[in-house]
Amino acid sequence: MKVDLLVAEIGSTTTVVNAFNGIDTPNPSFIGQGQAPTSVLRGDVTIGLHEAIDDLRLTEGWDEFSYGKLLATSSAAGGLKMTVHGLVYDMTAKAAKEAALGAGANIHLVTAGKLRRTDIKRIEEIKPNIIMIAGGVDYGELETALYNAELIVKLPFDVPVLYAGNVANQEEIKLIFEEAGKSDYLFIVDNVYPKIDYLNVEPARKVIQDIFEAHIIHAPGMEHIREMVSGTIIPTPGAVMEASKLLKEAIGDLMTVDVGGATTDIHSVTEGSEEVSRVLISPEPVAKRTVEGDLGVFVNMHNIVELIGFDKLKTALNVDEETLLNLIENHVPIPKTPLQIQFVERLTKEAISISASRHAGGFRTLFAGGGKKTYAEGKDLTSIKYIIGTGGACTRLPNRITLLKEITNNLMGDKLLPNKEAQILIDNDYIMASLGVLSKEHPESALLLLKKSLNI
Repeated sequence: MKVDLLVAEIGSTTTVVNAFNGIDTPNPSFIGQGQAPTSVLRGDVTIGLHEAIDDLRLTEGWDEFSYGKLLATSSAAGGLKMTVHGLVYDMTAKAAKEAALGAGANIHLVTAGKLRRTDIKRIEEIKPNIIMIAGGVDYGELETALYNAELIVKLPFDVPVLYAGNVANQEEIKLIFEEAGKSDYLFIVDNVYPKIDYLNVEPARKVIQDIFEAHIIHAPGMEHIREMVSGTIIPTPGAVMEASKLLKEAIGDLMTVDVGGATTDIHSVTEGSEEVSRVLISPEPVAKRTVEGDLGVFVNMHNIVELIGFDKLKTALNVDEETLLNLIENHVPIPKTPLQIQFVERLTKEAISISASRHAGGFRTLFAGGGKKTYAEGKDLTSIKYIIGTGGACTRLPNRITLLKEITNNLMGDKLLPNKEAQILIDNDYIMASLGVLSKEHPESALLLLKKSLNI
C-alpha cells in the first residue's frame, strides 16, 4: 500500500499516526490511523513513531506499506515551553502572552517590568524552549526591554530569544546579542503591541512555530525526529489553532473545544460584534487560545470533582457514596462501562462550562463622574456561529453534542458567550490537529478533509 502522506501527533503519552491519500486532488481522503506509546523516556521518539506506523499497517491489514511524506505535531518532552517578559502586564505582557498561546506554547512564566533576580532564577529552573521579550509601543519606552535583554543574554544555557517589542530597540538588541556571541539565538519580529489598543500577534506566532520546528531536535528524546519527519513540525495546540483559522475563513466565526486528560484548550476565531467592540476596554486578538491546566478529565479529575462537589456528583449520577468513591479511585483514561461513561460526561460538562466562561469576556459596570457606565472586557464570543468539538472527550462521548451545547446556556447573563443559535460540529475522525499541520503545506486538501470530518 502506498500512502501519499502521514501526519504524526506525538503526545506526551501516546503517538498517533493518521494516513491520507489523494492530497492536492479534488477528493482527498483519510484512510487510517495507528497509535503506540510515545517513547521520549526511551531516549528516542522515533521508536514510538515506528511502532505507531506498524500499528497503522496491521490495523488496516496492509502487507506492504510505504508513504510519500511525514509531517508532525508534538506536545512531547514538555511541548513548547516559553517564558514571556513585557513592560505593562495589561498591555505588552498580555499581547506577548496571546502571541505565544496562539502559537501552541505552554507558558511557564509571564513577567511585567524589569526582571528581578528571582525571575532569572525561575527562568533557569524552567529551562524554556523559547524566551520572548516585548515591551514599549513603537518609539515609546526603551529601557525595560534593553535591561531584560542584558540579563537574559547572560543565562548559563543557550536558548532562542524572540524580540517583539519597541521597534526603536531592534538595533540595540542585536548589539547586545552580538557582543555576547549569541546572534544565532536571536529572532526579531514586529512589535506585538505597536500602539495603544492595537495587537499585532500573528507575525510573532509564525516565528515562534518556526523556532520550535528548528529547535525541537534539542528536546530530550527528540534528537532523531528529523530522520523520519520530512515536512513541517509544529506544536499540537498550534496545529489546532491553524485548523480553526483555516475553517473560519471558509464557514465563519467559530470556537474549538478540546477537553483532554490533563487540560482543556479553547480556541476562538472571531472579530466579535460591532455592538460590543464599541464599549470594549482593551483589544483582543482575532484568534485567541486559552488553556486551563486544572481542568482535565483524567489527570486532573480530582480538581473537577471538587469543583462540582461530591454530594452534587452523587445526585447527578444517582449512586451511593461507596459507588462514587470506587468510581473515583478506579478512574480509567478511556471509559468502558455505562457508569464510567456517565461519570466522564459529567466531568466533561463541568470542564466545558468553566473553560468557556474563563475564555469569554464579560460586561463590567464602572462608576465615573457622569454616573455608571457599562463596558466590555475580554474576548467577545457573541458572533460565534459554530462550536467545534475535537479531542477524545468531545469526539467520542455519546452525549458530546449536548455537552458542547452547554456553552450557549449563559446562565450568568453578563458573559460574552455564544448564543443558542450556534451550531455544534464534531471532528468525527479526530484529525483536526493533523489537518492543522497539513494546512501549512496543503491548505486546500486540509480544508476539504476538515469539512468531511465535520460533516459539512
